[in-house]
Amino acid sequence: METEEKVTQQATEEKTEKPAPKIPDTPVESMEDYKDAIDKSFGHSYEWDKLKEYREQKTNLKVKIEEVTKGGVLTHIEGMRAFIPASKLAIAYVEEKDLPSYVGKEMEVRVITAEQEGEKLVCSARDILWDAERAARRQKIDQTQVGTVLEGKVESIQPYGAFIDLGDGLSGLVHVSQISYKRVENPAAVLKKGQEVKVKVIAVKDGKLSLSIKALDEKAAEAEKAREELDDLPHEYKSEGTVGTSLGDLLKKAGF
Repeated sequence: METEEKVTQQATEEKTEKPAPKIPDTPVESMEDYKDAIDKSFGHSYEWDKLKEYREQKTNLKVKIEEVTKGGVLTHIEGMRAFIPASKLAIAYVEEKDLPSYVGKEMEVRVITAEQEGEKLVCSARDILWDAERAARRQKIDQTQVGTVLEGKVESIQPYGAFIDLGDGLSGLVHVSQISYKRVENPAAVLKKGQEVKVKVIAVKDGKLSLSIKALDEKAAEAEKAREELDDLPHEYKSEGTVGTSLGDLLKKAGF
């Protein structure tokens, strides 16, 4: 009887179901989990999009020069290595021997080339420096008063006039009609490059100075004024009379 009860109990225990093992929750995945792999597969697409945006908008970026390479220096922008040619480091060309002096310096640059294929990233500081110089020059010109007398040197001669270097970054044009009261066909026949001249500012417009040499020739100016007055006289006074004679003498003495 006891043996039968043991067998029955054993059979009952065997029929009892054991609890199923607990399955762990599956983690929820997101794009963030694959960010590194995505960036790598697309070759840093986000960074290159930013670099192209900087180029298109001509954004000024502050960088630190890290090392010298052949023909220029290197820095980093958005984690990408950027090259600044020696010709783009300053307004004047920087010699190869002077490149090491730029290492460690901070400067503003603009992206001028951003090509993801080949990872070509080129920057320029020269463009920013040029803009600053032009702005300073424009300010100086705008502050120059009409009637101001200045001294300068003939910088270049053109068929239509001569450009005068006034120093301090300023220059202006003496139109062929403003060289002399006498008719000038060819400015090069009257002026020479490097010649020192005195000029008068006769106009300031659109960031440019209009200059005159003849305006400072007082003797010629008086003669020109006399000529105009003579032209305004009635006909009967032009051939005879004290007024006509004195004006004619003045013109002759002035070389007209």
